[in-house]
Amino acid sequence: MSRSEPSAGTNRRGFVNWLLGTSAGGVALAILYPVVRYIVPPPSAESATSSVTLPFAPADIGPNEGKAFRFGNRPGLLVRTPSGELRAFSAVCTHLACTVQYKSEDSRIWCACHNGYFDLNGTNVAGPPPRPLDAFEVNVRGNEIVVSQKA
Repeated sequence: MSRSEPSAGTNRRGFVNWLLGTSAGGVALAILYPVVRYIVPPPSAESATSSVTLPFAPADIGPNEGKAFRFGNRPGLLVRTPSGELRAFSAVCTHLACTVQYKSEDSRIWCACHNGYFDLNGTNVAGPPPRPLDAFEVNVRGNEIVVSQKA
């Protein structure tokens, strides 16, 4: 065998090194991709819906109670305050887009992801949310509740 020809051991070693390198790269991608997808929230399209009629009547929601509803492709939250006023908000937390819920024992809106709180005006009062919830306009028309975006 002459020196200009590569030996069989060099070819095998090169192939094994290539195989190990690409495998390590694949493992790194398999670990990093879900982490990056978790940290960076997906872009959400703006809802084309300007108003929605809720599937429940005003009598179905008692004082100091909240109910979730769909506002286009996003969740919404309808709250009847302890004084009886109906208010509606986007149920998407302004921190990391988690879904918020109404805690009647605190009379506040709560985000379970990072323990953020909003008051009954949608204003962020505790935790990491950087801004208030988007508020909707609520109109009661007979036995229907119509929620629409504020102008």
